[in-house]
Amino acid sequence: MPSTPPEPSAGVPEPITADPPHHTDRPLLTQSWLDLTFLHWAADPATVAPLLPAGTVPDTYEGLTYVGLVAFRMHRVGWFRLPGVPYLGSFPETNVRLYSVDARGRRGVVFRSLDASRLIPVVAARSAFRLPYVWSRMSVRRDGPTLTYTSRRRWPGPRGAHSTISVRVGEPIPEPTGLEHFLTARWGLHSAFAGRLLYLPNTHPRWALHRAELLGCDEDLIAAAGLPAPVGAPVSVLYSPGVPVRFDRPRPGPAAR
Repeated sequence: MPSTPPEPSAGVPEPITADPPHHTDRPLLTQSWLDLTFLHWAADPATVAPLLPAGTVPDTYEGLTYVGLVAFRMHRVGWFRLPGVPYLGSFPETNVRLYSVDARGRRGVVFRSLDASRLIPVVAARSAFRLPYVWSRMSVRRDGPTLTYTSRRRWPGPRGAHSTISVRVGEPIPEPTGLEHFLTARWGLHSAFAGRLLYLPNTHPRWALHRAELLGCDEDLIAAAGLPAPVGAPVSVLYSPGVPVRFDRPRPGPAAR
């Protein structure tokens, strides 16, 4: 009888840390993430596993993994140490993300979709990094403590996939919980590129997190990303005013199979 392929395995996961575990001395990319809202729903790792790149498995916290819907403003994306681009490098973004760990124990993010409102950065990211960026009509509006993020997809689709998220920002969190660090302090992303797993490390200052009240969430981006539509309210709603970010050069993983 043919043998059953072994299940993918992960190394011992690196510790969950509020500060980056590595340095970025010669950044490949620089940018700032501003006015972020993090929505998270708990998920069964078995449901998420088929959607991750080969060479990774779901990263879990107390037996569960999570699906994130994160809306924010990207600000002044730049290459190397050059100043960030003010117009093409600044735009709203909303991403659907999962949490992964690889055979070397590196915890990361896996993006299932990244909606952005600038076509040229979308095309560049799809071509250079094979990231699932999509071009969308988007806005971020603030009215006092209330933020509203809107997105409607243009290309490549599914055309019309959308989200409208509205939150009221609350008090700062002096001591985030272990789960809150797990969901936000992610120091790299995993992506498949040319048949191999790549890990793209990042560094930034410690998050300043706030409680946030979800006033409304109308979205189908999670279902469009191949995941079950979330049922019920998110288990975590957080806000941050933002951080400057530096990405290091990609680091290879084992060959994807």
